Amino acid sequence: MSVFHNIPSVFGAFSLQNEYFDFKSCKTIDFSDILSYNFSIATALLPTWKQRLFLQRSKFAEIPQEWVIEMKRRPVIGVIPLIDYEKHSYWMLPGYMKGLQEAGAFPLMLPTIDSVSAAENAVRICNGILFTGGQDVDPAVYLKKKTPLCGETSPERDLMERLILEQAMIADKPVLGICRGIQFINAALGGTLWQDIPTQKPSEVVHCQKPPYNFPSHNVTICADAPLRTLIRQETISVNSYHHQGIRELSPVLEPMAYAPDGLVEAVYSPKHYFLWAVQWHPELSYTTDENSRKILRAFVDRC
Repeated sequence: MSVFHNIPSVFGAFSLQNEYFDFKSCKTIDFSDILSYNFSIATALLPTWKQRLFLQRSKFAEIPQEWVIEMKRRPVIGVIPLIDYEKHSYWMLPGYMKGLQEAGAFPLMLPTIDSVSAAENAVRICNGILFTGGQDVDPAVYLKKKTPLCGETSPERDLMERLILEQAMIADKPVLGICRGIQFINAALGGTLWQDIPTQKPSEVVHCQKPPYNFPSHNVTICADAPLRTLIRQETISVNSYHHQGIRELSPVLEPMAYAPDGLVEAVYSPKHYFLWAVQWHPELSYTTDENSRKILRAFVDRC
């Protein structure tokens, strides 16, 4: 059974002996069946190791109010897992987690999900969802045939992300897509993709740079009326780039926010949703050196 089943609807709760501490009301209630899973999350939300150690060893139900306030301030971001088929593992690049943490969030890597009910529960306990990079999107998602130009795909991620995206949009939870994230969101919402940019849309723009990946590869022009322009306050910025697929036909649900010099759509948003943004570049790799990357991550976390 999914770990999301049976988790209380008020996220950020934990057990102290046989009691349930509800951050929303800041009251301690008797709740003998609370999951220890939630205790681990609540403990991790505390800002310092001394506070976490105190809470783990504490026999008291009284929590310092300033700690409760600090925990309530950190939104939980569900992060789509990366899948390694050769190693039979789920994993995560540290930049996704650390970038969100530095932006003020508590990132939580999700398990793979294959049902509507599990997706509903996952979205319910998260304040926002991050769609990460990874394998190519299967062309079947956008009703096209797979060609030899398309690389490895991930049926598990395609299914999971469709379910999560649908529930996040229904609940109008904040969503940020990165790299594969922008591609999947566009494809799932009625757009199409280039299966291989170097072959199908060749240009002098370097879309798949060599290391180091925290330095820019090309410029993008931000649309004048896009929310990204309001955030960054610049018409042109430099971004890193590491992808071989990209948006071919834009989804009717989305609007462009930025273009590469060769015309490739590099950022999108949905004007009908509270916060549904996606970028083709990698702020999780450049946030340590690039203020614009930090602004994007902070804007996402601030909406969560």
